Amino acid sequence: MRKSLTPTALPIMALVVLTACSSNSPSNQPSDAKAATPASKPLTAAAALTGITAAVPSAKKSGVVTADNDPNHLLGRPNQYTSKVTFEDTRIPGDQVSGTEKGDVERGGAIEVFGSPADAKARATYIQAITKSMPALAEYDYVHGTILVRVSHYLTPKQAAGYKSAADMLG
Repeated sequence: MRKSLTPTALPIMALVVLTACSSNSPSNQPSDAKAATPASKPLTAAAALTGITAAVPSAKKSGVVTADNDPNHLLGRPNQYTSKVTFEDTRIPGDQVSGTEKGDVERGGAIEVFGSPADAKARATYIQAITKSMPALAEYDYVHGTILVRVSHYLTPKQAAGYKSAADMLG
């Protein structure tokens, strides 16, 4: 004997199936809270500096670059940095940087954050190419993902390496 479903039974069966597959079902819930949290936001230059100053206490924020005060006119432009901060390093004597302006990399450095790791790498490559023939403008550049940490050449290689280590620990 063969049983067939009546036309009124089909909607009821569909409702039962949909209810069983609902996302409110306990079996569909993440097993741990971490899986339920949204993806983390991209790191900003200010947040990166907070992480770096924890490892390099001689670094002190000296400014936040905005579209209005960006001397390079790159903030927010295609393939350029999306946020930037500058910092001073208290290990650099003031007489070595006399004549420079607040926010200049020579006083400590800058952190630039990009939309992609390729953009950060391209910026570092560009800076190195420009400064290669001008030792007075040389700097240490460390790329970590989308972050470019630019550090003053007035710091010793060992001092500058502290920034690289700190950048490597950023998320």
